[in-house]
Amino acid sequence: QVQLLESGGGLVQAGGSLRLSCVASRSIFGLRTMAWYRQTPGKERELVATITQSGVPNYADSTKARFTISRDNAKNTVALQMNNLQPEDTAVYYCKLEPFTWGQGTQVTVSS
Repeated sequence: QVQLLESGGGLVQAGGSLRLSCVASRSIFGLRTMAWYRQTPGKERELVATITQSGVPNYADSTKARFTISRDNAKNTVALQMNNLQPEDTAVYYCKLEPFTWGQGTQVTVSS
């Protein structure tokens, strides 16, 4: 079974940037769509961005202009570059290998 490990979360001031990374434990990476989701307490987990096996990205409207998803199939990694972060971006961010495999999450906190 594939495991996903996220890193790169932390505390940042509004307007700042963070780069999240997700590493898969084995090489089935190139065969699946990867995604980043986020969740705040009491709310549903929401989609942030996806990227297909061939590298085609798709974004939620709230992140389209500020976030960039990328993948390196040779290294089994997917990254999320987050720029101009705002307090409403505060959440636990999860990596997902479609359709069912989730990482453990990494906390992103943006202070105003």
